[in-house]
Amino acid sequence: MKPTELAELLAWPTKSLVRDALRRLAPRTLDALIIETLSATEEAWRQVAVDRVAAFAAEQTGDNPPAVAAYFTTIERTTEGLGVGWSPFIAALTSNEDIPDLRHTTTTITAVPVGEAAMAEEIFADPELAAALNRLAVLDPPGHEDVLRVHLPTRQVTRLTP
Repeated sequence: MKPTELAELLAWPTKSLVRDALRRLAPRTLDALIIETLSATEEAWRQVAVDRVAAFAAEQTGDNPPAVAAYFTTIERTTEGLGVGWSPFIAALTSNEDIPDLRHTTTTITAVPVGEAAMAEEIFADPELAAALNRLAVLDPPGHEDVLRVHLPTRQVTRLTP
């Protein structure tokens, strides 16, 4: 079993085998395991996000310099039980260290049928990237104005708060 698979099981202890094993642990051991698992799980999901963004950036063609960073803005997630999550679509892909202006602007709102947004995400979003962003939002919930920065040269994923 890979470490990420173990971390996944421990982060969602709904399987009877995992639940039974966790019940047998001493409280102090269980607390230490939870802390270690959450930090390992978050780092694993961050690396999935970096890998998927790097793959997307590598597919971009043209005369533009290679991407240095990608940015994700927030999105309301009522269907998954999250209040605010990370949008599965890259808001900006930059070729330098400058952070683009990603502030929310006033726009005309168009009503989208309930299932249409989820369908668009399912068809157009990278499923692995979407899963990683959803998990990061659960582990460290973003605020409405936050931006997630994926810095490719350093493989760092950072939440920027205005």
